[in-house]
Amino acid sequence: MRYSATVEMVISLRNLTRAFGDNLALDAASFEVAAGEVFGLLGHNGAGKTTTVRLLNGLLEPTSGSASVFGLDPSRDGTQIRRRTGVSTETPSVDDRMTGRDTLHYFAELYGVPKREVAGRTTALLAGYGLIGAADDRVGSYSKGMKQRLALARTLIHEPELLFLDEPTSGLDPVATKGVNELIGRLSREEGRTVLLCTHNLAQAQQLCQRVAVLEKGRVVALGAPHELARDLGMRRSIELQLGDGELGRALTLLRSRPEFGTATGTGGTLQVTTVERELIPELVRLLAAEGLHIYSVETSEPSLEDVYFELYDRQSGATA
Repeated sequence: MRYSATVEMVISLRNLTRAFGDNLALDAASFEVAAGEVFGLLGHNGAGKTTTVRLLNGLLEPTSGSASVFGLDPSRDGTQIRRRTGVSTETPSVDDRMTGRDTLHYFAELYGVPKREVAGRTTALLAGYGLIGAADDRVGSYSKGMKQRLALARTLIHEPELLFLDEPTSGLDPVATKGVNELIGRLSREEGRTVLLCTHNLAQAQQLCQRVAVLEKGRVVALGAPHELARDLGMRRSIELQLGDGELGRALTLLRSRPEFGTATGTGGTLQVTTVERELIPELVRLLAAEGLHIYSVETSEPSLEDVYFELYDRQSGATA
C-alpha cells in the first residue's frame, strides 16, 4: 500500500535509534503511519515495540535519528503530544477500589477535560463499551474483559487523535476479544482515529491493520500490507478449483505443459494450483474453460500474516546462524 504525498502522516520515524548501554533496543527504524490508519507493530518480546511507543510519546530520548508525531518532535514537545494521544498498556492499570465511573472521572480531571463535558463523555463511553450496567460497581468485581474495555474507555476520555494500544486483547476469551477488535475497528473507520497496535496476535493484526512493521532485535525487517509482504517474499498462493467428474486428468496434463501457472496437483474432482501471480488466476480459468472443462468453484488461499511472520523469522534466524 503506497500513500500519495497529500495523505497526512501522523507518525514519521527516520533512522530512529535507542541504545541502552551496548544493547540496541531500536536500530535505525524508519516508517510512517497515515491519519486514520490502524498500523500494526509486530515482533517478539524485546523486539523494540514498547521502546518505540515510549520514544514517540517523548518518554525516552533517542540515541540518534528522528521522529515526529503530529509534526512535533517528541523529545522536545512530548507534553503537547501526550495531550493528543492515548496509551493502553498490555496489563490494564485500573484501580480495583474505584468504580468504573469514578475511574473515567479521575482520568478526565488528569487530562483537563472541561468539567461540563465529563459526565456526558463518561456516560457515552461506558455505554459504548458495554459497561453502563456496571458503571457504579467497583472495578475489582469486573472480569478481565470488562477491565480491558474500561482501560480503552479511559484511554479515550480526552478524545485523543492517536492511540497506542499494546496487546489490547491479551488473555481475553474469544467473545471479549471479538468485542475489543470491533471497538478498535470502529475507532478507525467511524471516528477517524489513528491506531498504532502492538500485538503478538497475528490474526488480529491481519484483521485490523492496513499495514504492519515487523521488528526483529530493534530493526524493521518488513513493512507494508500483509499481501505486499507475501508478494515481496515470493510466497505462493494456492488456488483450488472444483471440476466436473473425470476431468482432473485432462486438467493436470494441460497445466503441466504450462509451467508459468505454477505446480498443479489434485485428487478426485479437486484441482490445486500453487502460483505466485494473482493476475494469472483469470487466465488460468479461461484456459481450462477453453478446453471444455467444467469449473464449479474457484477458491484462493493467500499466505496469512502468520505465514509471512514466520517466513521472516526463519530467514532472519538463518541469516544470523
